[in-house]
Amino acid sequence: MPNIQNYLKSAVRGQVWLPGEPGFDTARRPWNLAVEQPVAAVVEAADADDVAALVCHARAAGLGVTTQPNGHGATGGTEGTILLRTGRLDTLEVDPVKRRARVGAGAPSGRLQAATAAHGLTGLPGSSPVVSVTGVALGGGLSWFGRAHGWVADSVTAYEIVDAAGQRRRVTAETEADLFWAMRGAGGDFAVVTALELDLHPAPHLYGGRTLWTVEHAPAAIAAYRQITSQAPNQLTVWLDLLHFPGADPMVAIDATYLGEENEARHLLAPIDRVPGPLADTRRVMSVAELGSITAEPTDPSPGLSHAELLTDLDDTAVQTLLANPIAPLLSVQIRHLEGAFAHASDSPHGPLTERHALYLFGIPTDPATAQSVTAKQRALASALPTSGRKPFTFLNPGETVADAFTPDVVTRLRDVKHHHDPDNVFRSNFPVRG
Repeated sequence: MPNIQNYLKSAVRGQVWLPGEPGFDTARRPWNLAVEQPVAAVVEAADADDVAALVCHARAAGLGVTTQPNGHGATGGTEGTILLRTGRLDTLEVDPVKRRARVGAGAPSGRLQAATAAHGLTGLPGSSPVVSVTGVALGGGLSWFGRAHGWVADSVTAYEIVDAAGQRRRVTAETEADLFWAMRGAGGDFAVVTALELDLHPAPHLYGGRTLWTVEHAPAAIAAYRQITSQAPNQLTVWLDLLHFPGADPMVAIDATYLGEENEARHLLAPIDRVPGPLADTRRVMSVAELGSITAEPTDPSPGLSHAELLTDLDDTAVQTLLANPIAPLLSVQIRHLEGAFAHASDSPHGPLTERHALYLFGIPTDPATAQSVTAKQRALASALPTSGRKPFTFLNPGETVADAFTPDVVTRLRDVKHHHDPDNVFRSNFPVRG
């Protein structure tokens, strides 16, 4: 192994960390600090040529390559791999005339939004501005604007990759239909993406924000959420949050964005105004570059345990289940309204989403006992709610597999694509498709 490691340092121009060296333990940590990530080495690539050299080296050494810009979604299944950090591949080019962007693998969503805002355009951002655009797209991607424009991956038009032979290529639906399809939502198990091209969407006006109440108003807030989502146009997205932060009383929130004028948004969101006694209301006209302020998620790595499901409905029984007991030890129970363009045809492994809502449960494992309590609460809530039995790939967690996100026919097709393009299993994603 020492000779292999020394060769690695001479093969790439970027930063290399080897076991036992200063900084190695920090470099190998994923975003979720609750996940342990054993690796043979860590490489921060300087550019796409570095990626190609690394893949050739790993293949010759009999090692795998696990690619992470910063490690969102990591599961810890990295034994025998070189961890590739793509954060320095952060080029960003926006063509406002063609409404298209070329985004490096390490570029975060917030940078894309800042670049598009000046042109009255938008990508399809999620709730966090620090997650890479590429990482979100490879997982399918549930965006604030997905009800208007579908999965994030639906907007991708090309991938720039390094394949299992260490060759740089450009993949589109026209050049390699099966590989392009697989990469639109089944993760990084097929190639290393060094950049992607995606369509941008008009966003001349945006209204959004969070309204927050004490938990006593949860029944009225949930009723408002149900009323709004029962007739929401595709330009309107509404999320419901039950919250219990450390040191604070339980609360309930409604988060919303509307791709349109303020007066239209206020009319559509009027049921929120009929819920009394808000602690805060941040709704306003905003830029698409400010979307991360709505939920104000942490922008630094931290430990966490999450669990996601797809809900077929949010009926009276489901509401009673949510309100029956405090959510503690969970920090949040989030319900995202789907439908709209999510339910349309999609040339991706996910295909159309027929479920009406996504459920996301989150807690912090401060110690082993708390971790057990968080997991037990997540399982109890999920089993008591009307779930469909499948999960969004982008929200899978350690211990879950591609079979939890995709139908058996889709899993079979993904394995065929994997066998054809990476028969030696050089690439090891968070959730491998190989059986």
